[in-house]
Amino acid sequence: MDTRLDGIDDRRGGGDRGRNRGNNKRRRDDDDDGQHYRPGPGDDRRGPQRRRRDNPPPPRRYEEPAVAAVRRRLVKIASSTKLPEDEVIEIAEYIRDHYDEEDAQKEFFDVLVGVVVEQPLKIPFVAAVIFYANQINADITVEAMKRVGDRLQKALKAGQWKEFKLLLRFFACLQPVFEDDGIFTFLGQLFDTVVDLQSANENDVVGIELVKIILLTIPYALASGGRRFHEKARELLDSTGIVAGNTLPMEAYIHPYDSESEEKVIGYHSVIGLLQQQLTAEAQSGWELSCIPKFDVDAVRKKNPEGTLPEAPATYPFPTFTIPSPVNPGPKPLFPEAYFSLFADQEFGTVPRTTEIASSIIRDAIVDTIELLDYNRDEVAKLLVDLDCYWSLHTFAKRGIPFDKFRESVGDKVMYKSEDMVIDAIFSMLFKLPTPEHKLVYFHCLITQCCKVAPAAIAPSLGRAIRTIYKSIHVMDLELTYRFLDWFSHHLSNFEFRWRWAEWVEDLQLSNLHPKKAFIIAALDKEIRLSFAKRIRSTLPEDMHPLIPKRLDEDNSPDFKYENPETPYATEGQTLLVQLRKKASHDDIQQTIDQIHDQAAERGITDVLVPSTDAFVTAICRLGAKSLSHVLSCIERGKERLLNIAQTSESARRQIVASVIEYWKDQPGVAVRIIDILLNYTVLAPITVVQWVFEDYVGAGGALAESWVFEVVFNTVAKVSNRNRQIVSARIQQGLPPEQVEMVEGTLNRDRRGAREMFGYIEDTVRGIAGGANDRLIENETNGELSAEESRLIRAWGKRWLTVFIRKAAVEESVVGEESVEAKLRLLAAQADAEPEAMQLQEANGVAKAENGDEDML
Repeated sequence: MDTRLDGIDDRRGGGDRGRNRGNNKRRRDDDDDGQHYRPGPGDDRRGPQRRRRDNPPPPRRYEEPAVAAVRRRLVKIASSTKLPEDEVIEIAEYIRDHYDEEDAQKEFFDVLVGVVVEQPLKIPFVAAVIFYANQINADITVEAMKRVGDRLQKALKAGQWKEFKLLLRFFACLQPVFEDDGIFTFLGQLFDTVVDLQSANENDVVGIELVKIILLTIPYALASGGRRFHEKARELLDSTGIVAGNTLPMEAYIHPYDSESEEKVIGYHSVIGLLQQQLTAEAQSGWELSCIPKFDVDAVRKKNPEGTLPEAPATYPFPTFTIPSPVNPGPKPLFPEAYFSLFADQEFGTVPRTTEIASSIIRDAIVDTIELLDYNRDEVAKLLVDLDCYWSLHTFAKRGIPFDKFRESVGDKVMYKSEDMVIDAIFSMLFKLPTPEHKLVYFHCLITQCCKVAPAAIAPSLGRAIRTIYKSIHVMDLELTYRFLDWFSHHLSNFEFRWRWAEWVEDLQLSNLHPKKAFIIAALDKEIRLSFAKRIRSTLPEDMHPLIPKRLDEDNSPDFKYENPETPYATEGQTLLVQLRKKASHDDIQQTIDQIHDQAAERGITDVLVPSTDAFVTAICRLGAKSLSHVLSCIERGKERLLNIAQTSESARRQIVASVIEYWKDQPGVAVRIIDILLNYTVLAPITVVQWVFEDYVGAGGALAESWVFEVVFNTVAKVSNRNRQIVSARIQQGLPPEQVEMVEGTLNRDRRGAREMFGYIEDTVRGIAGGANDRLIENETNGELSAEESRLIRAWGKRWLTVFIRKAAVEESVVGEESVEAKLRLLAAQADAEPEAMQLQEANGVAKAENGDEDML
């Protein structure tokens, strides 16, 4: 130590340099303490002092409180370098040693339940802790089963199906501690409920969800329970086969790829249908279930051969759970699920094939982790990067092996790339139809975070995923194409807009109607929205520069067409701009508009409101071009006049949309945002926007390839759907007075009819384009304006649009239709009737449960 310190002094350039820094403070501190040193010869007034480095005080030993240690060990279980079996036994022994500490005991069970419902990857390890604890202190197991069972019953009653599935999985991993058939008895009861639901309605989706839960629980029960339950599992599989093989009407609309194309990455597989096939194959091979971690039953005895342990660990009857009737479908609408994968069934098997049960088991755990831990994407990214820690030892290969060396590295072993499985699972959630579980931006941010946590492993897999999607983008569902477009542009914006665009340069020779060329154009438009044109141009190869208009490089506001004196009503348009800027009175603005009306009448224009609306809206766009807050302010000031225009003339209503689009034609993303604002202000009705798109803009159908056109229609439909769902939520509130019920039902009926008319209008129009029956399309084909290839592409766009909006209509009907609302009201009434009975039962047992925190007062 002395040598090291002397070395430091030498590097500082002399023994005293920097050493006396802070001496004045020391003197003041010494004086305050009343300790005065008598200076001696050659001393520094402070007298001789002991050198601190000669006899350093021993470091204080920190003992971690049991509460903190319990939390840390459970939360980080299976993440250390220890063997999982040794680690879970150590945790079980630590809990036994501190079980008498009330705080540690409470923390253990709280964290245990939290880990089960938030970190599904760790459920087998947490259950192993309880399994081994049963051999050294059975009280721990009894209390753990009670805590998890209470939470499971609540989830079952509330229809929280993901939470219910994970809590049930915990019990499945404890199958050896249960008497008789254990969890299989309860799984049989669940299937009986499925039979009742399917008998009442063959298209019931709650029964489908329950079958999926049953099928995903079986592997964990067999992995822990062993051979004696194999026959029970086969019997259950024989029962679920009929339901799993049933095809629901909605499944026709959730195919991720064109079912008729041979270029699709993966064919359609129903999630429960695939599970049924995989488990049936697993049963024939002896239920190997190699990916699920397994633990030695006698590990505790082997570790403590001389210990005093019970000869036979305690066993328990499986907990009794009440399945409510009617079954609560849950807060979110349920739909059949399609299995989506980018890497499955390829020549180089980096992920399990669709015939392997590992594909469903591992995917399910990844998806649940992402969905349930959504409030902490940093932790989710860490768990996903460490995916290989939570499965059997030889399930995954070493992380970060290059794709071209993977098969050489693995050899004949059946192993997978964990990073490929992570990316595959995230994209399956991003591309989930009909709707994803979370806002799409959550998946965007999660992919970004994974790249930051493990860039060398994740980035190559992500690049392969992008290329796979782009290669088949022309046969992908149109809605998924635009989800990919939004993610791709957002992702590049987080990484300096870097991408190997040169790989796609050859596709610039394609027609703008080709999906790949349309995607490139749309991606550049999205990037410009997130940055500016000159910056994006600098990231592109020179061949792509013509796709970005040079006028956008200047980053100026669009030209105001009324500055050109040759434009009709140029003087009045400029006057309106000045008046709006100076906040002129209503009468002054009306006088200018009247002048436009007079000139329009002289020109023979029938609806004089059209040119005046064009001038007024264009002036608002010009004045609000600086920022979103500017345009909001301008719309707010002109709101009353715009509302009057919209209520007076249908042509003028459409002109509002046309003027906004015309002004922002080079930056259509801004126009889409302004139209959305006008819808919020109810200046525009949704049907107005849709009619303008299909009657005034789409023409022969070529405009269907423009991304902003789909965006504006899709956003308008989403706004209508959200409003109807809000009305339904208001209707199913308990205790509504009769007059409010009547008002809400009247509003719902009116808006429901409006939504059906809008969907019907979109379907009829797009179907005409898809079938080649559109008048403009026929005319352009006849006069040679469209080639045969262009006509084929337009029809293909029509078909893709048609699929999207038929699906949207079917989803809305299942959520806000009369049958759906009536089912929710019946469930509400059943719950209201059940609550008084539950209260009477509690009082009969001598315990009156308080509400609103008044328990102590009783």
